[in-house]
Amino acid sequence: MAIYCKTNEEIELIKESSLIVGNVLAHLTSLLQPGINTKMLDDVGEQFILDNGGVPTFKGYKGFPASFCISINEVVVHGIPNVNTVLKEGDIISLDCGVTKNGFVGDSAYTFAIGEPVDKVKHLLKVTKESLFLAINQAVFGNRVGDIGYAVQAYCENRFGYGVVRSMCGHGVGKQLHEEPEIPNYGQRGKGTKLLRNMVIAIEPMVNMGVKEIEILKDNWTCVTQDRKLSAHYEHTVAVGNKSEILTTFKAIEAAENKNINLYNCHK
Repeated sequence: MAIYCKTNEEIELIKESSLIVGNVLAHLTSLLQPGINTKMLDDVGEQFILDNGGVPTFKGYKGFPASFCISINEVVVHGIPNVNTVLKEGDIISLDCGVTKNGFVGDSAYTFAIGEPVDKVKHLLKVTKESLFLAINQAVFGNRVGDIGYAVQAYCENRFGYGVVRSMCGHGVGKQLHEEPEIPNYGQRGKGTKLLRNMVIAIEPMVNMGVKEIEILKDNWTCVTQDRKLSAHYEHTVAVGNKSEILTTFKAIEAAENKNINLYNCHK
């Protein structure tokens, strides 16, 4: 499949979809507390998307049964929401969401801690999130896909010893959820597909506290760490230019998250 570079107008449409993604993730942040089941999160999030003029991209995609991938603890990606999966104190949870509006997709993910995480969990989340922005800094015209992957690998794996997932990766995004090229989270500088102006890509580090290897469970969706240690996941949709432009946003998510942290601390 050929790489499809967008027009400036199409990038603006992707921004509209991406804004809904950021807002729905922020909306769900206030619900992230012990006792909540993941099916409820999916139902609330889906209604929010529809109420704001979007369509959940994930629902029905290759048979996926939900609007969100909700992945807890050792689940790397593609966790299926259900009433029996209930959040508890100390969990970490990745909310991954795609929204289609005006024929274009926005895609983003964010990992949250339920309650006050221990230091080693805070560190995993911090490093994984930082690696996303290091990778985004490499998403500029003239660089190559390997520059993006190397940024994640060098920071998370080489510097801190975490496991960077190999068999799941980022991707082009636009009229389709998954377009060319693939964007691995490992690689060599100066290698791989050349980045062109107005390419739109989803960069999404998936970083494990232990080994890099994963397994797919019997539902053919849920992806878990092989050693069952924790995994973190952050994702932005990005347009390539002389500078990288982040089309999705964490601003509302972080504001809601900080409010929740303050409320938690007040009750300690």
